[in-house]
Amino acid sequence: MPLSAPQRSGLVDQVIGQLREAIRSGEWPLGERIPTEAALAGDLGVGRNTVREAIRALAHSGLLEVRQGDGTYVRATNEVSGAIRKLAGTELREVLQVRKPLEVEGARLAATARTDDDLGRLRELLDGRDRAWAYGDMDDYVRIDAAFHQAAVEAAHNSVLTELYRGLTEVVVASVAAMTRLGLPHPEEAGHRDLLAALVAQDADRAATEVCAFFAELDAHSDMG
Repeated sequence: MPLSAPQRSGLVDQVIGQLREAIRSGEWPLGERIPTEAALAGDLGVGRNTVREAIRALAHSGLLEVRQGDGTYVRATNEVSGAIRKLAGTELREVLQVRKPLEVEGARLAATARTDDDLGRLRELLDGRDRAWAYGDMDDYVRIDAAFHQAAVEAAHNSVLTELYRGLTEVVVASVAAMTRLGLPHPEEAGHRDLLAALVAQDADRAATEVCAFFAELDAHSDMG
């Protein structure tokens, strides 16, 4: 979605909204540098001070990161994830502590709420994850593994829980990447297929137990990073 010139009232708020939409829509991908202040000012037809104030506001909310002498980068795709990343920083244990209760409850609910389409999606993701591991494509592995966790929560069909977890997208990916760098856990030891089996059997207690065991394993090693 191309940026459009804002109206002259509430310029900063309008620019913030347009920059936020460029981030949310993926026009500016996570981790990539956004256009310069001068380029944005020209595209939007506003002064550089207006653009600078908008960028400062989005950096404060955690969506952008200003690197002096380098540029401004997309740090998160929504305010929830941005706030959590600011609070958790690089402390892997804190991220895992946030993820665990959401994923445990998600698994428990998904055991009875999941559909055949959900199960098919989970199988597809696990197969793709295992192929990525076999080929040594760690970037793809991390992406697919994080998508599996998201899909497992979505299988609970609880809109509030799903939206809360989507707000963690960036920190989930970052935590999966951190554990992958440590070589933990190996796909065969992660318990993901055991979780899938529990969902197939519609066994809520077993599903929750599998997720708890997974996080216990991660927690045991989270101080290694």
